[in-house]
Formats: sequence, C-alpha cells, structure tokens
Amino acid sequence: MDRRGFLSVAGGALLLCTIDGKQVAVRTPEDVERVDAAMASLRRPKSRRPRREPARDPLDSASFARPEPQPGGQLREYWIAARPVRWNVAPNGDDQWMGRAAPRPSRFTALVYQRYTAGFAEPMSAPRMPGPTLRAEVGDVIAVHFRNMGTGRYAQPLTVHPHGVRYTPDYDGAYLGDFTRVGGFVEPGEEFTYFWEATPDSVGVWPYHDHGPNHTLNSFRGLFGTIIVKERGEPIPDVERVLWMHSFSPQVTGIPRLIHCINGRTYAGNTPTIRAKVGQSVALHAIGGDSSWHTFHIHGHRWRDASGAWVDNPGFGPNEVVTAAFVEDNPGRWLYHCHVFTHQDMGMAGWYMVDP
Repeated sequence: MDRRGFLSVAGGALLLCTIDGKQVAVRTPEDVERVDAAMASLRRPKSRRPRREPARDPLDSASFARPEPQPGGQLREYWIAARPVRWNVAPNGDDQWMGRAAPRPSRFTALVYQRYTAGFAEPMSAPRMPGPTLRAEVGDVIAVHFRNMGTGRYAQPLTVHPHGVRYTPDYDGAYLGDFTRVGGFVEPGEEFTYFWEATPDSVGVWPYHDHGPNHTLNSFRGLFGTIIVKERGEPIPDVERVLWMHSFSPQVTGIPRLIHCINGRTYAGNTPTIRAKVGQSVALHAIGGDSSWHTFHIHGHRWRDASGAWVDNPGFGPNEVVTAAFVEDNPGRWLYHCHVFTHQDMGMAGWYMVDP
C-alpha cells in the first residue's frame, strides 16, 4: 500500500475482524448497517456448526470457581445495562472557547452503559458517556449484573470486558469465536453477572468496554467506562474526574465529519466543566478512547508523573490512562485539552474552573 492509500484508510475506514475471520474495511454508514445486520443474526457460538472443527484443548471445557472477597473486603454490586440512546454531542449549541456556533448536525444514535438500581428497577441517572465508574478497594470483588437492552439494529450480542482486575475466563467478557465462554456473548434481552477481583496489582484507573463480536464499532459508539481501584482505606480526592478523549467517525454517526470529544461531548461548554477550590486535592484521569494518540494539558498547572518528573502535557494511546494529581493552588478559569492541535481545534477541550 502506498502512502496515499495508507492515509486514506487511516483517515476514512475502520478495520475490524468479523466472525468469519475476514478483515472488513468499513468506510460508509451503509457498511456499518450491513455489519449490524450480520451481528443481529449471529447466534451463540456453541449452537453453530463451524466450517471446520477447531482443535480442542482441555482448557476449553475447564470450570472455574467464582471469586470471593478477601478478608476485610466486600462484594460491590452494580446493575448496568447497555442500550441505544439518541445522543447530542453539543447540547449547548456553541463553542464557548472560540465564541462560535458548534457545527451541525450534532445528534446520532449512540450505545451507552447505564447504571440501574438493584434488579434493574429504574435508572439511577440519565444516560452518560462514559458509563458508570466502578469503584473498589483491594480485597473487594466487583459484581457487574449486566443486561443487554439492545433494540432494532443494535439488537446484537454485547459484553463488558474489564482491564486491570483479576478474572477467570468465564468473566472475561470477550467473544472468542468457537471458543467463546458464557460471559463473552450476551444476547439482546439476556443478563449475565461478571465477578472481578480487586487485587493489590489492580490499584489504579482502568477502562472497561464492549468486547463482543462487534466490539470495535460498539466501543466507538460509546460502550466504555472506568474502573477505579484504591488501596484499602485510601481517601478519594476532593475532586476526581475521568475524561475520555475519543472521536465519533462518520461511519458510526452518519454525520459527514469526524467529531472529537471528551466524554461524548465536543467543544468547551459542552464537554465537562470541572470545578475545584484552592487547597483541594485533585485527580483528573485522562483515557484514550479511540485509535488515536492524545495528550492531556491543563493550562497553569504541572504535576509529577509516575517517575517523579514534572509534566504538563503527557501523551497516551488507546485505552491508556494518565493521571494529573496535585493540590490546587492556582485560581482562575483554565483550559484543559488534548494538545494534538487538530483534536483541540475540533472540540477536544474544556474548562477547568478554580475558585480561590
């Protein structure tokens, strides 16, 4: 492939592996519709006859015990549904930074993880992006009661796959073709409970996302969220926010432009406005949610990275996390943004407001 061909694919197509082992270039919304139709007709792998019988390993039929909390730990339960929603990337209608109207159109159908009360009795909040933040301490077990509420063209198998925590193959939440285990294929209307252990090496901030057979498109539609694991008894900072830096492609939205976002919104005034006060402890976690490289910059602030070096613009890739942690000492209105200039200028920016 020559340079022009490479750039056309990188900028205009999503490459994903389908269940038939073929790599498909998805260039248009019509291509996406065909993929959705194929996913909606897909059936659980164990009920399908493969074209060729794969080699079997004893591990494929092994059973695994459900994890239990360690002494002093607890079971932390969450009821989370995946469902389609109409989503507006610029609900305030403007770009407050540049004093102009945000581009239109700005609405499309997204997929989100939404938190419910016990037994899925009722939603705990309006649909949000990212999905609910799951919190635990070392020794705990996180139980995610998951319901697939996909409808219409989004009525396709979905899952929840975690990073950072310990789990058995049943709770991986990953589609593995003919080797898929129970948690890797949750059909529309079905429920499944994942159990994940918060071990000492789980301390940190981690993503979770769909990892079903259509995971690339459905993650790009909004099926992602965050897990935060702390040491037992470690206090939560006074101000702690998670900021997913990602984009919506024309293939996903049907809108003829690439939309750069923070938490599903684009342009300052629509993206999260974060407020703090001088003297408060602050932790802002930036996560890469697409196939691009990003950086995280806060005007007027510096912090130490994991090596102890002072930074103000660290870089990170897909599903990587950087944390800006500091004690606030600089009041005023500040910008935060990705410093990849095209991302910044196309909406990946927001306000950080510090009161004296």
